[in-house]
Amino acid sequence: MGIILWIIFGGLVGWVASLIMKTDAQQGIILNIVVGIVGAVLGGWIMGGLGEPGVGGFSLYSFLVALLGAIVLIFLVKAIRRG
Repeated sequence: MGIILWIIFGGLVGWVASLIMKTDAQQGIILNIVVGIVGAVLGGWIMGGLGEPGVGGFSLYSFLVALLGAIVLIFLVKAIRRG
């Protein structure tokens, strides 16, 4: 996937994850992109540990894997900030 698609994919995933986790008001577009891209890597790592493929392109499965990773990332960041 090209860099432009990673940015678009990351922004979309990060935005949806921030809506689900109710952090959208605290995040801007740049943070949404970062959360989405890091979430895709984290989601791929989690799925790899379960024996499933990670993010492999622009598809619904990849979106859901990246979304899972982004939600886990936001959850961890919120837990660290509270504690």
